[in-house]
Amino acid sequence: MKTMYGRQFATMVSMVLLSFLMLGASFATLSYQYTIREKKDTLERNARVIAGFTSESIQATAVGGGLVWKTDAFQSYLASVAKVSDTHVMVATPDGQILYATAGDGELTGLRYQQIPRDMAAELPSAPYVGMSDLGGLYGEARYLVGLPITDGAAGHLQGLVLVSCAASNISGMWQDLSAILLVTALAVILIAAIISSVTSMRQSQPIKEIAAAARQFGLGELDVRVDVGPRRDEVGELAEAFNAMADSLSKSEQRRTEFVANVSHELKTPMTTIAGFADGILDGTIPPEQERHYLQIISSETRRLSRLVRSMLDLSRLQSDERAAQQQFDISETLVRTLVTLEDKVNAKTLEVDLQLPEEPVPVWGDQDAITQVCYNLLDNAIKFSREGGTLGASVSVKGPKATITISNQGDTIPAEEQSLVFDRFHKTDHSRSADRDGVGLGLYIVKTILNSHKETITCASGDGVTKFVFTLTRA
Repeated sequence: MKTMYGRQFATMVSMVLLSFLMLGASFATLSYQYTIREKKDTLERNARVIAGFTSESIQATAVGGGLVWKTDAFQSYLASVAKVSDTHVMVATPDGQILYATAGDGELTGLRYQQIPRDMAAELPSAPYVGMSDLGGLYGEARYLVGLPITDGAAGHLQGLVLVSCAASNISGMWQDLSAILLVTALAVILIAAIISSVTSMRQSQPIKEIAAAARQFGLGELDVRVDVGPRRDEVGELAEAFNAMADSLSKSEQRRTEFVANVSHELKTPMTTIAGFADGILDGTIPPEQERHYLQIISSETRRLSRLVRSMLDLSRLQSDERAAQQQFDISETLVRTLVTLEDKVNAKTLEVDLQLPEEPVPVWGDQDAITQVCYNLLDNAIKFSREGGTLGASVSVKGPKATITISNQGDTIPAEEQSLVFDRFHKTDHSRSADRDGVGLGLYIVKTILNSHKETITCASGDGVTKFVFTLTRA
């Protein structure tokens, strides 16, 4: 069976069947041995009672001068015992000749004066016989037999032999009845287990089939396919929820990929159109010679912008391909100061006042120093770019618990509340920044977010009353 339903159904039925086979074998063995032991004990007990009664009867009959086995009282007693216990009762001479035999409903005349095996007759006075025997062919089949000597209680003289036997079918019949009950019960339980297993297996395999069908549809591009979890809260329900979560993630990734392609196309189209238009104008003479230098400068600027866009996209691709950030110890305060120094010319160009607040002691953190340097550079460059002339550029490092918190702030236009959650998206630019940031490509903050995500760190943006702050965390070393 190749299906999960078939395998689970076969496993369940096999386990139940094996359990009942083992239980049945154990029960059959124990019950058979118990039945035989009880029957033999009963035969031996009856034989002792008959031997005792026969001994007393012999003594009483001897006084009157008669033969005990010919008296009506003796025969009636043996017949009663034989009938009640469903056995054959025989009384024999000390040398093994059967004098009287009864099955309860009448005398067994065919056994009268027959000779039991001589070895059995010779052993009985010294040791009781318990076992299977056909009495040397007197019976057509072996029977369970118990033989005891009849002795004079006072003198201990051997007076004769008593033998009690029963057919093997009497014992095996009861055992067969018990086995039949067990077999019927086992078949009923197996049938019930098979029905329950069939229903539960089908119920468990159905959601998996639905997930497989949804996965095939998903592979064909139907990204809106989802699996109905329903009220299930078991492992299959968790699998369905995980599939739906994966489908949502892939759907969002596909949407972001589509948006990314559209944004890249838009970002590439504008400078390429400008370059092509001005180049054609110079070539066909539409642009006067005295203005050619001006338009060539525009073409050069747009070319450099294209180069920055391609370089940023390559950096972004490299960052996204790295599964983990390299871990090393470095001083974040020193890194922040060094990055700020590299931007000194841009700070002076806008006559900004720098408010730098650092702890007196070094603040060692874990992370990729080059990547965190790029984070600091992008945030500081962005803050300088959108600061108002003569404003304040803030940079601070603080320590709280296992984290170091780095804050970059500037004074300028307030970012609208609805835009603050979007500033880390690819190619996102607020309306006021598109004209102010002609050289930007809209990937700087997205790269910052990607780097910090690879470090398992967070970054937030808050803007109000002309002050914008970017706050990110790093794990202390």
